[in-house]
Amino acid sequence: MSVSEHRAFVALGSNLDDPELQVRNGLACLDAISATRLVRASRLYRTPPWGILEQPAFVNAVAELATALAPHDLLAALQGIEDAAGRRRAERWGPRTLDLDLLSYDAERIHDGGLTLPHPQLAERAFVLVPLAELAPDLLLPNARTVVAQLAELDCAGIQALP
Repeated sequence: MSVSEHRAFVALGSNLDDPELQVRNGLACLDAISATRLVRASRLYRTPPWGILEQPAFVNAVAELATALAPHDLLAALQGIEDAAGRRRAERWGPRTLDLDLLSYDAERIHDGGLTLPHPQLAERAFVLVPLAELAPDLLLPNARTVVAQLAELDCAGIQALP
């Protein structure tokens, strides 16, 4: 990573319209963001629904990006990818074609009307921490615990790596 690049982690999730393909396409789109490159990605995982339980299982992954974009500009690019994938924000935690969540951006802490970093529910979501642990097991979460330490406290039942 060069001096002008920042390290960001993005969670990907889908449970509609061929979720595996949606997540794989999402990874390709992340790599195509201007001034950004995909450094690496976790495996894909099938995960049980979270929030609203009466919906199909999800496919989730996490990507590590190197970007010269500012955090709000990166978020706007992520939302553009979601929109292009047919994402509709009709129901919180409901089904979606593609969900891209900016989890962290360097060690920055931001809390304004448009963006909160690190992601506010990051430490509660095993479906994000399992793939994140592949890429950054020692990343410090807002609660000052590492990803792997926090993951040991969460219920990971039903989370399965895809072949």
